[in-house]
Amino acid sequence: MLHKYDGKLLNERLQTLVKMKAPEGSHILINKSETKFSHGVMSAIIPLTGYKNIIGATNTKKHNTKKIEVYRLKNFAGKYRVSVDDAIWFLKDIHTHTTSYISIFDNPFLKFLKQLHDDYGTKVHINIFYETEGFNLSQMTDTFKSEWRGNADWLKLSFHAKAELPDDPYIKAGYDQVKSECREVITQIKRFAGEELVDPVTTLHWGQVPVEVSRGLRDAGYTVQVCDFNVDDHKPPCSYYLTVEQRRHMNKRFVWRDNKEGIIFIKSAIIIDTVKLDKIVPFLDQYAKQSRKPPYADLLVHEQYFYPEYPAYQPDYCQKVLAAVNWAKGNDYTPAFLSECLFN
Repeated sequence: MLHKYDGKLLNERLQTLVKMKAPEGSHILINKSETKFSHGVMSAIIPLTGYKNIIGATNTKKHNTKKIEVYRLKNFAGKYRVSVDDAIWFLKDIHTHTTSYISIFDNPFLKFLKQLHDDYGTKVHINIFYETEGFNLSQMTDTFKSEWRGNADWLKLSFHAKAELPDDPYIKAGYDQVKSECREVITQIKRFAGEELVDPVTTLHWGQVPVEVSRGLRDAGYTVQVCDFNVDDHKPPCSYYLTVEQRRHMNKRFVWRDNKEGIIFIKSAIIIDTVKLDKIVPFLDQYAKQSRKPPYADLLVHEQYFYPEYPAYQPDYCQKVLAAVNWAKGNDYTPAFLSECLFN
């Protein structure tokens, strides 16, 4: 998946350098354009126009052609969102205060997120559990449904997992289990918040699964799957079913489409709660220094660290999120949901 960082715009076309290996003396055309040969590599500048593009390399001497399918993302680079994982306590709180809250934004966590939106235009995507101790989504009040729907332009809800525990809940799961659990959460989101809050993007809890689980997510509606894609380090892989080489590719590109499975993968730029406040900006700055600036910055944080009663409470939680958002703004990123950037 290619974007404006991958070439130059000329008359609304993305002029992209395409390279391939070929023996010296070969006569190769790439999309009918003549190629230049240098150090064992054939290259040509190819214009990408529409969303889906076929790039074909033809050996005119042997009369054979190889093709690849690529996608041009016109509205992807230079965008960001805040995403929240492990979320359900804010919903339990709204449920508990159904009769006393006038608005969903009487909840302190949602109030903070709305302030982000009001001050910066930030769009927020929350990945939720189905249940936590003493509460599940079937109990969630639909009293505020019109208010949820009225804020769907900047707020989305998606499936994350059935519950926080056990860890790695889907590492050995199958297609039917995850698809069923997905659909139950989506059904409840539509019931209490409205279909407008549903989005084809999710981040799966722990995100280390066999391909059947990603297929279940896809067929439940989540064709875009976000995670960390850790590789060559000591962190949990959190990479769905991708191979080591594919994870290395994700760490360079931040976006990749598995054309066989019809799934788009996105790498988060940062997990805010794992980085100290004074290290957030340097952490995000290091990507550009390594020549891999995120085209789309997914700024991920976990809900639980917001709460003083949580054992690992982070009193600077809000300042951390603000630091990441200010970094995005200062680096000319503008707010957008992934679903607004990946399909046209």
